[in-house]
Amino acid sequence: MDATVLVVGGAGYIGSHMVKMLARAGARVVTFDNLSRGHADAVVSGCLYRGDLLAPAEIATVFARHPIDLVMHFAAYCYVGESVEFPGMYYRNNVVGSLNLIDAMLEAGVSRLVFSSTCATYGLPQTELMSESHPQAPVNPYGRSKLAIEQAMSDFATAYGFEGIALRYFNAAGCDPEGKLGERHDPETHLIPLVLREALRTSSGAKRGDTGLAVYGDDFATPDGTCIRDYVHVQDLCEAHLLAARRLLNAKVEGFEAYNLGTERGCSVKEVIAAARQVTGEDIRYRVAARRSGDPHRLVASATKARKVLGWSPRFSDLGTILDTAWRYFSSREGL
Repeated sequence: MDATVLVVGGAGYIGSHMVKMLARAGARVVTFDNLSRGHADAVVSGCLYRGDLLAPAEIATVFARHPIDLVMHFAAYCYVGESVEFPGMYYRNNVVGSLNLIDAMLEAGVSRLVFSSTCATYGLPQTELMSESHPQAPVNPYGRSKLAIEQAMSDFATAYGFEGIALRYFNAAGCDPEGKLGERHDPETHLIPLVLREALRTSSGAKRGDTGLAVYGDDFATPDGTCIRDYVHVQDLCEAHLLAARRLLNAKVEGFEAYNLGTERGCSVKEVIAAARQVTGEDIRYRVAARRSGDPHRLVASATKARKVLGWSPRFSDLGTILDTAWRYFSSREGL
């Protein structure tokens, strides 16, 4: 890829994997991250600027120093519960920060943006498979903050000739197949890392009965009573971003486009735990806790549009591969 790509939030979980993939594809990579939730050592290629989107002069400096062809934006807070507790923080970072980024792009004459969005913009599912035509009615500040930027991208496309693609993830999971990068959230709220941390705890000799792994509700309207989610390997997510970037660079986008990224199949919480037992060899225990407010019983994507238009086909997103890559990463970091 003969392009200079700015990866905003490139020190985080998905952003760092994207930086690595872009460099492998031949792109010149520039990363911008405030490191509040990212890690400088996760940026394995290109240069890193430490700065905040809430300080417009800091992002403007990057555009002044580099001839950016395209921007990828991963710099959002992404915890649903936290967004409910601290909505102001989410609207400032996710909405104001994103608008500052787009303003800086337009000022520098950069019009191409790939935006990390979410299925949380849809809210509660009305169909078994959620397509891009599903109503967008988010039920928490996180989803609403992402939807606000999708709407802004569409409006900016109409007004200024802006070109943008929003990629709506379902559940990002897994780690770098080479074991170099992975999930390092603090606090960790994602199911798969929590399950594997429990496996690491018991493998070190801790009592299985002292488990801190919680399953939030076992009485949902699903075959085994636990929530079903559509897990997508981070490597497949990054490949979709690469395809979106090429679509933008090849001038195939007029205005704003949105695509779901999912596998069209779901796995329940109990299925994830059972598969993790197979991968780790540990008898992972859990406790059942009360349902979390607003937790839908099933969230599964229709990814037909991404397959047909982008040519995207997930290659790493079977549950076994997701767990194997994550287990190898977390095992290698045990004790760090």
